[in-house]
Formats: sequence, C-alpha cells, structure tokens
Amino acid sequence: MSSQTPMSPIQSIPVYPGDAFCVSYGANMGDALSFMSEVELDDTYELSATATRHRLSFRALDDGTFRVAEGSELGVPGAPLYLDCALIFMTPDGRNTEILVLVETAEDGHLSQVCFLPLAPLEPDAEYRLVGTDREGARTRFAQVACVSFSRGTHITMASGAQVQIENLNIGDRVLTRDAGPQDIRWIGHSTVRATGDFAPILVRAGVLNNENDLLVSPDHRLFVYQRTDQIGVGQSEILVKARHLVNGDSVTVQEGGFVDYFQILFDRHHIIYAEGIAAESMLVDSRTRSALPPELIRKLRTLLPEHGRRSDHGLDVQKALLDRPDAIDLLRRASLR
Repeated sequence: MSSQTPMSPIQSIPVYPGDAFCVSYGANMGDALSFMSEVELDDTYELSATATRHRLSFRALDDGTFRVAEGSELGVPGAPLYLDCALIFMTPDGRNTEILVLVETAEDGHLSQVCFLPLAPLEPDAEYRLVGTDREGARTRFAQVACVSFSRGTHITMASGAQVQIENLNIGDRVLTRDAGPQDIRWIGHSTVRATGDFAPILVRAGVLNNENDLLVSPDHRLFVYQRTDQIGVGQSEILVKARHLVNGDSVTVQEGGFVDYFQILFDRHHIIYAEGIAAESMLVDSRTRSALPPELIRKLRTLLPEHGRRSDHGLDVQKALLDRPDAIDLLRRASLR
C-alpha cells in the first residue's frame, strides 16, 4: 500500500457480483461471469431475478492500480482490484450492452471474486449474448464514467462575465473560477454516449440551486454549495454534492433515453467554475480519469499538471446518507442564501 497517498480519495460504484450473471446457453453453460480469458463468445447470459447491486468502494493509486477501500460492501479492504475488460452483449432486439469486469485478488495474486459494472440497465431473465471483448478500451470507458461532464448547451461563465455555451469554448479561453480567478482552459474533451445507466445525465431544473437555467450534468458531477448556515449538519460551510445524490424525481431528475453530448473542461489544476450560475467542479485528473485524456497529454501530464490529483481544498464531500431526506434541496438552497 506504499503507493497510496493520503490524498487518494475513496470512489464508489454500484456493481453486481459475478455469480449474479450466469451462462444460460453455450459452451460455459451454468458458469458465472468471469474474466476475459475465461469467457466464450456467443455464450448467452441471464441476470438472476434476485440479483442486487452492492457498493464497491476503492482507491485509485498513482501507479494505475486500485485497492478495495474501507467501508466497501464488497471485497476485503486493502485487497488489490483490477479492471479486467469490457464485455459487449447483444439483446434479442439487436441492442448492444456493455459491462466492465473487475477482479479482486488476494495478496498472493489468487482470484478472490469477480464483479461487474453494467453501463446500461440489465433486465432479469432477459437473454444477453456475448458478442465482443475489449481489454484495451476498458480503461477509457471506466474513466468516462468517472469524468465530470457538462452537456451540450451549458453556459459557462467566462473571465469577462460573458456566458458562453460549452461547445463554443476553445483551448486557451479564460474562464472564471471561484478559487483562483480567471484561468486558461488546458483541454476540452467531448464524447457522445447513450443516455442510460451511469451515463444518463442529471437534470437540475432552473431555480433549484438558485440557477437561472436548467443544468444537465453527468451523475457524479459535484456541485459546490457555500452554506451561510449549516442546514444539513455537516459542520462545514463549503461542501460538494454529487448531482445523483440530489435526485428527487421532481426538481432534480435522471434524463434517460437517447444520446447525450458530454464535454469536459480541464485546467492546470482542479477548480470550481460556474455553469448556468451554479458553482461546479471542473475535470479532475487522477489515476482513474487519466485514461480519458489524449495520449499526448497523458505523456506530459506530470509536468503540466503536477498538483491535479488534489481535491480536498474545495470543500467537504457530502455523503448520500445526509441528503436522503425530502427537504434536502430546499435546505441547501436556503443555506446558500442566508
């Protein structure tokens, strides 16, 4: 664990254990989902009717590996965790569904368990035929899930005060940041993905957090709230809240269906910027999200962005349990005004 630094944050993903997804027809009939070298193309899998997701918490280390974190519902804290591959399945109606396979090992290298993260919802007892495997692209997909992204059309506040739609920004443009004033954009990422599962964006309707317009962001995008009074009892005025933790089915909703254009803004450091008037984080580069960057930028990363992995200076991460109340959004809105 020597490669782990105190700044390595705990991340969590909702996964199924491998034995919840078994071969119902094919060469490995009866076998549970396994790592890439053990699966066979054209095998048909089904998700158990009793399958439930569990929270897998982990730390991404500087060397690109992962370790199961304390408090995880699956796995042994401290155990090595590896992203093995992406598997592509086809449903009877011709739709493709991807899952990411993660493998936990014991310290001696022997397999402890397999779990998987679906990138689109899986239906119990539906048939999923394995049509492809991808080891090289798995890291990029895993990084894309973690990247904080704004949707096409989002207005970003510039250093001049102008409101510019994110798709019209350019490298070198100066954006207003809360923590460091005007800052130049280092890189802008763009991807178009199916708006489903962990890629389905979160809609924060106008006025919910004192925003003038609707804001549409990726699920794990953290929004910054300055509490003039501590309304939710975290003991700190500056807090960061994941968009997915605010979903209430009314003023904050999941926008599932079709496709979504996502954009990432990268600066030399991790900053808080303004999107539709809401303070929200810019892209953070760590050992997980690094794979979403172009190769030429990754090669220069250590000298260009030496302090990018630091994320503790923008406020306290608020856990979902503290927001699991019907008046959470009203409390946050009032807290920022008083």
